[in-house]
Amino acid sequence: MSDSASPVFSGLEPAPVWAHFSTLCRIPRASKAEGALRDVLRDRAVSHGLEASVDPAGNLLIRKPASPGCEGAPGVVLQAHLDMVCQKTADSAHDFSRDPIRVLRDGDWLTAAETTLGADNGIGVALILAVLEDDSLVHGPLEALLTVDEEAGMGGAQGLDADVLHGRLMLNLDTEEWGEFYIGCAGGLDVNVRRSGRAEQPPVGTEQWQVELHGLRGGHSGVDIHEERGNAIKLLVRVLRDLERRFDLRLGALEGGSARNALPRDAHARVALRHGCGDELRRVLAEWQARLREELQGVDEGVSLRAVPVTAVEPVMSAAEQAVWLASLHAAPHGVRRRSPSVAGVVETSNNLGIVALGPDGGSCSFMVRSLLDGAAIALGDEIVSLFGLSGTAAEASGHYPGWAPKADSPLLALCRDVYRREHGVESRVQVIHAGLECGLIAAKCPDMQIVSFGPTIRGAHAPGERVEIASVGRVWHLLGAILAAIAGRRAEAA
Repeated sequence: MSDSASPVFSGLEPAPVWAHFSTLCRIPRASKAEGALRDVLRDRAVSHGLEASVDPAGNLLIRKPASPGCEGAPGVVLQAHLDMVCQKTADSAHDFSRDPIRVLRDGDWLTAAETTLGADNGIGVALILAVLEDDSLVHGPLEALLTVDEEAGMGGAQGLDADVLHGRLMLNLDTEEWGEFYIGCAGGLDVNVRRSGRAEQPPVGTEQWQVELHGLRGGHSGVDIHEERGNAIKLLVRVLRDLERRFDLRLGALEGGSARNALPRDAHARVALRHGCGDELRRVLAEWQARLREELQGVDEGVSLRAVPVTAVEPVMSAAEQAVWLASLHAAPHGVRRRSPSVAGVVETSNNLGIVALGPDGGSCSFMVRSLLDGAAIALGDEIVSLFGLSGTAAEASGHYPGWAPKADSPLLALCRDVYRREHGVESRVQVIHAGLECGLIAAKCPDMQIVSFGPTIRGAHAPGERVEIASVGRVWHLLGAILAAIAGRRAEAA
C-alpha cells in the first residue's frame, strides 16, 4: 500500500511505516484539500483486498478482518487525521498546494526544509497504514478511521456518523510524547471577527514604511501555550500603538499568523509616517527590540524588528477605524487564562490570537479558544465577542467541539499500561493534554467507546522546524502491535 520511500528514509525502521510517511510527504494534504491523498489511500486499500469507503464528511474508513482465530476479539478502531498544518518560513517559496515536503535528516530526528514536516499527524496515519498491510500481526477486527479537516476545525470528526464504527475500543495515534498515554484533552471553539471600513489617501507630507516583526519560535497553540512564547500579532500591535503616539502614525495594513491553531511567528504592518523620520523610526524599533528580547529572555529572545521603506503610495485606514482595530487587538486576550486545579501541570483554559489580516478598507482576525471545561471555553469566547461588540464589530463564536473527559479506570488504559510495563520494564505516564484531539468528539458520539491516545516524540508541531524522533516511531510501532495482540488475547477483559 505504499510508494517507494524517498532516499532520506533509506535504512530507517520500521521500513513500512517510513515508506507510508514518504507517500504522505509527497502528496499535498492541507486541511480541506486531502482528497488526492485520500483517493490514493482508498485505492491502495482496495487493491490490498481491504474494504474501504469515504463517508459524507470526507473521512476514509478502512476495515481489516481479524487474524485467524481472533474473530471473536473486540473490534479496535485505529484513528488519525490526514491533514497537516501548513506553515513555512517567511522567505520560503514552498507551495503547499502542489509541492512535496522536503524531508531532512538531522541526526536522530527527521525535519523539513523551511516548512512544517507533517509528522502531526502523518506518523499516526503511516503507523495505521502499516498495520493494515502487515499480515503477521495478531489482532481482532480492525477499523482505520482517517479523518479530514482536523487542523482547521475538526470538520471530519464533526461530521462523522457514529453508527459506521463497529469497534468499541479506539487507539488514537495523535499525541507527541513517547511513553505517555493520554486519556483526556481540551475542547474548544473559534472566534472570527470581521469589520469593514473605508480607505483614505495618506496625509500630505507622509512617507510609507513596512514595519516587520519576526524571529519568534511559534508552535502549537495548545501544546506550547504554557511556555508563554511571543505572539507576533500582540507584540507588533504594542509597537504600533507606541509609534502612533510618537509619529502620528496612520495604518495601511496589518498581517500576521497563518493558522488559527499555531502561535504567530511573524507579523508586518504598512504605515504612513511624517516625512523624514526614518532614522528616528529605526532607533525606536531598536529600543523595542531590546525591550522585547528582555521580556522574552529564555523563551523567545530571537525576536527582531526592522523597518523597510515602501516606495508606492498606498491608501490607509481612517483614523477612527485604526483606533478601533489597534485598541481591540491590544485588549484582546491571548495565552493561558487558567491552569487546572485538578490536573497538576495542565492548562485548563487558554486562547490564541492566531491570524490578523487588515487592509485600508477593513479586515478580519481569528482566535482559537481551548479549555478542559466546555463552559469555560464558551465563556472566554463570549468575552472576546463582547470586547469587539463594544465597537460594533461583528464577531462570532463557532465550531465548538467538546473536551474529552478523563476516565482513569478505563480497562483499555489498564491493558495499555500493562503491555508497556511488560515490554519496557518501566511505568508509562498518564496525561491529559491541553491540545484538542478528535477523541472528544468521537467520545461524545460514542459514549461507550473506550479511548486511549499515544504516539512518538514530536517537537515543534505547527511551526517550521517540526521534527520527529526516529527511534520513537519504532517504539510506537512495536507497542501498537503488542497492544493489538493483547486485546485479541484478553477478549473478555477488554470488551
